[in-house]
Amino acid sequence: MSNVDPLELEKFNQLAHRWWDPTSEFKPLHDINPLRLDYIDRVAALEGKTVLDVGCGGGILAESMAVRGAAVTGIDLGDKAIRVAKLHLLETGNRVEYLKAAVEDVAGERPGSFDVVTCMELLEHVPDPASTVRACAQLAKPGGHLFFSTINRNPKSYLFAVIGAEYVLNLLPRGTHDYAKFLKPSELGRMAREAGLTVADLIGMTYNPVTRIYSLGPDTSVNYLMACRAT
Repeated sequence: MSNVDPLELEKFNQLAHRWWDPTSEFKPLHDINPLRLDYIDRVAALEGKTVLDVGCGGGILAESMAVRGAAVTGIDLGDKAIRVAKLHLLETGNRVEYLKAAVEDVAGERPGSFDVVTCMELLEHVPDPASTVRACAQLAKPGGHLFFSTINRNPKSYLFAVIGAEYVLNLLPRGTHDYAKFLKPSELGRMAREAGLTVADLIGMTYNPVTRIYSLGPDTSVNYLMACRAT
């Protein structure tokens, strides 16, 4: 429980009941989920794989990976988020194992257990992202796939991810992000390599405020996904 910011945890707990409302504060997660799901499936071929979703929240990505045929475990430290995720399973009939747990603790209990580990939009919310990356690396089987997504740190990302998304377009609640916690791809790549991972791919995610459409491409200046392989 040491690698958690209580204020960040409480912030998401307060909103947890709205996770599955596609018009709520979590609308961006619903909008980008098909993109990141297709990317993960294309790289890792989810069907039949064991998957751990770290920082699963209400289960938007976890459930969608289960629908693709993966055996998914989702972990989060938010009480309310986990309860919402479990309740949603009752509505859909999908199968996901949800646990209230820190990734570092799960790494100690189930090392080398997963074909795929995903950690989406979490690293910019924890005090020690390198600890999270190391734990994710420990949880992956040799040759397993790992996916991290976070926000770059530069003037453009501050303008788009903080000022634009939170104050101009109102895509996110104000105070969602702390610019100082954003990670450059070079920094995340170094954390991954120090954890024994190989960086396999880096792809950007952009948002067009006119068309209101997200897309994947080479522009990693704001949001990006990094795919790694365990050794």
